[in-house]
Amino acid sequence: GYAHWKGQVLNSDELHELYEGLKLNKVNRYDYVLTGYTRDTSFLAMVVDIVQELKQQNSNLVYVCDPVMGDKWNGEGSMYVPKDLLPVYRDKVVPVADIITPNQFEAELLTGRKIYTEKDALEVMDMLHAMGPETVVITSSDLQAPLGNDYLIALGSHRKTKADGTRITQRIRVESPKVDAVFVGTGDLFAAMLLAWTHKHPNNLKVACEKTVSAMQHVLQRTIKSAKVQAGEGNKPNSAQLELRMVQSKKDIENPEIIVKATVL
Repeated sequence: GYAHWKGQVLNSDELHELYEGLKLNKVNRYDYVLTGYTRDTSFLAMVVDIVQELKQQNSNLVYVCDPVMGDKWNGEGSMYVPKDLLPVYRDKVVPVADIITPNQFEAELLTGRKIYTEKDALEVMDMLHAMGPETVVITSSDLQAPLGNDYLIALGSHRKTKADGTRITQRIRVESPKVDAVFVGTGDLFAAMLLAWTHKHPNNLKVACEKTVSAMQHVLQRTIKSAKVQAGEGNKPNSAQLELRMVQSKKDIENPEIIVKATVL
């Protein structure tokens, strides 16, 4: 969200070297891996190799992938990473992921299918399940919310195959109040909290999403309130003032009061 940024971008060789260090010290047993914004195809391919190796160490490892590729502004979708990342996500990353958190535009990119209705969205989530992940959450969409225009819809689907081979799918819809500001980092926060709450509630996507989205609301409401105070009456808050108030929201993140309920579909 800022006009300027400095620093280095980790490349795949450097990532591999770091991972080799973990391996040499035998600290390469993890319960979770979470990935987000990436700009480089070789880096992304290296992540897949590492996740596959970590899964050999621990077959219960859960890989949470936020396939950050782009978004919609005023109904028009555009990618903000190089286009050659899409086939890597689609063909290599998503198949090894256990939980994915695309927005509507990213879900459409991954499946090659547009979403116009909730029924379309459920079918797209089924297509994503078929690619590999057990849990799919479309974090935001431009679908019409039953509660009205001031609400944003997220949809979730959890598919479990029981020991006897039968499949059960739980699907939910979450409607949360829109907050009138542009925040940066909400997707990262969503994916991280979904990881935490699905860990606490592995077989209850409804509760995991209610806690995730409620905590998001607490953070965003606190952020916008604080940003408006800092900007002063009648002024538009800037990027620095709209930094997510996560530290100040520690209690809400750890134990959110449920202010957003999910509907089972």
